[in-house]
Amino acid sequence: MEKKMAELTSRERVLKLFAKEPIDRMPCFSGMSMVTVPAIEDLGLSFSEIHFTAENMAGSAMKSMEIFGFDAAVVPYDMGVLPEALGLGVKIYDDGRSLTFPTVPKKWDTADEVKIPDDYLKLGRMPVVDDAIKILKEKVGESHAVGTWIFGPFTLACQLVDLKVFMKMTKKQPERTKELLDMLTLFLMDLANHYREIGADYITIREMSSGSDLISPRMWGPLVQPNLQKLFDAISSPKVLHICGTTGPIIEMMNECGADALSVDNKNILAESRKKIGDDVLLFGDYHGFELTSGASLEEIDQAIGNCIESGVDAVWPGCDIWPEVKEENLQAINNRIRELGRFPTPAVGRI
Repeated sequence: MEKKMAELTSRERVLKLFAKEPIDRMPCFSGMSMVTVPAIEDLGLSFSEIHFTAENMAGSAMKSMEIFGFDAAVVPYDMGVLPEALGLGVKIYDDGRSLTFPTVPKKWDTADEVKIPDDYLKLGRMPVVDDAIKILKEKVGESHAVGTWIFGPFTLACQLVDLKVFMKMTKKQPERTKELLDMLTLFLMDLANHYREIGADYITIREMSSGSDLISPRMWGPLVQPNLQKLFDAISSPKVLHICGTTGPIIEMMNECGADALSVDNKNILAESRKKIGDDVLLFGDYHGFELTSGASLEEIDQAIGNCIESGVDAVWPGCDIWPEVKEENLQAINNRIRELGRFPTPAVGRI
């Protein structure tokens, strides 16, 4: 009789997955925001309050993890942290009722305005994120995995410089574009390794502005891939590459960037991607983080999660951030279904 594997801790489950070692079941986690309104309300906080103190950020991540049985907690939650620290500022929505994330009020008009301050870790909400990671590591880091994320170089450029200006620059000023992306790549190398040093168990690089809906695969190779390769080569594992939108045409190039796992959203056809990249690559995806968590029926949830697993994923991830205003029964059902269907000694890498 086959000996049953002992139940792992959540942290062991996540880290063994990344190491391609046998696990008791597929972990329920993501590399992006998993904060939920039920957790925020349970803590007696407003949505705006979770972004501006380390205690509230870490507390809401832990409470979301606890309520829904996630194997990891992830911070931060919004896209404005890095642009704010680099000098663009942030707009806060603090009426107590809005589910609007902090946003950057205005991007720079030219790439020449982009600078990396030597003391960037002390600016804006960077200390809040640092301390939130440290709190998570201290309070749940032995039992659960701690995750964080940053932009990829191309996406960070799109967050800092007016998009029309930047995209025009990629065609008209290739050398200046390269200088900007090289500078941002060095910055992100430093930041990623800093987050690992202070306690993050894994890090997701979100190059979400580079999907095939936005730039052609022909452009992706020379414009996006080289800096991702430099970035992944410089940071320690575990590390994930996530790209939103259509990624089928670039999935093989994504696989050449050096990440330990590839994360895709619901526009990706998972079975086709699995065939393209082979069986020895970790593939994460790709349920809809809004529709499935807030509006789907239980039958639709069963079908969606089943389709992900049947298509050969190693972890069922949302295709982007989970929208905070979840139906509690929906997210519970999603994670329950992952636990039920994902019971195997080794994930998709067991096909190696």
